[in-house]
Amino acid sequence: MTVDVLAIGAHPDDVEIGIGGLIHKLAKQGVRVAILDMTAGELASRGTLEERGKESTLAAERLGVTQRENAGLPDGKLSDAADQRVRIIPFIRSFRPRLLLAPAANDRHPDHEAAHHLVRAANFLSGLTRIETGRDPYRVPVIYYYQVHGHGEVPPFVVDISEHYEAKLHALRAYESQLHNPDYEGPKTYVSSPEFWEFIQTRAAFWGNRIGVKYGEPLYADLPVRVDLPLGLEDLR
Repeated sequence: MTVDVLAIGAHPDDVEIGIGGLIHKLAKQGVRVAILDMTAGELASRGTLEERGKESTLAAERLGVTQRENAGLPDGKLSDAADQRVRIIPFIRSFRPRLLLAPAANDRHPDHEAAHHLVRAANFLSGLTRIETGRDPYRVPVIYYYQVHGHGEVPPFVVDISEHYEAKLHALRAYESQLHNPDYEGPKTYVSSPEFWEFIQTRAAFWGNRIGVKYGEPLYADLPVRVDLPLGLEDLR
């Protein structure tokens, strides 16, 4: 199934943490969105693979995602290597999205940093005809990057997710074994702490404040982005 947007995360819950509000906003507008998790998150200190799988499926349903897939790459061992690139290319060629969303660089988690470079390389190579996957070559024309745990420079874009923030939290609450949940027994981790849950709101509120709304999610780009008119003049079309 082809989609309009493909959001890629290193682990289940990365996309929801970084751009859950944007994903829900797009889905509500009729945009077809797919999520690709690179790993199953098998090294997580809490929960089982079965629990994580059920949680990611439920989170996707809550966001209105069209399809969710897993590339089956090794958790904790993501790298911009040739054997991992060829595992991502078939998904890009199958979904053929107009927009690709991927983790930004400079993240505290090594897998997120690796995912950034891996997605960029896989997308470029996906357009080469001599790489055989059984599907036609395709390169996504536009890539934006989102933050999971990292803190980048001032972003060129901040998306207003004020009306979709509660849907983002609703999706994140599906990860009962991973995120803050006093009823779940397991080792204490950073992402399961109440402080991390507060961080999600604080970050959304901070970026929302920067654009004059309640909640926002930042996006980054490493190439110039085409606009027909400067932002703020759309009504002159």
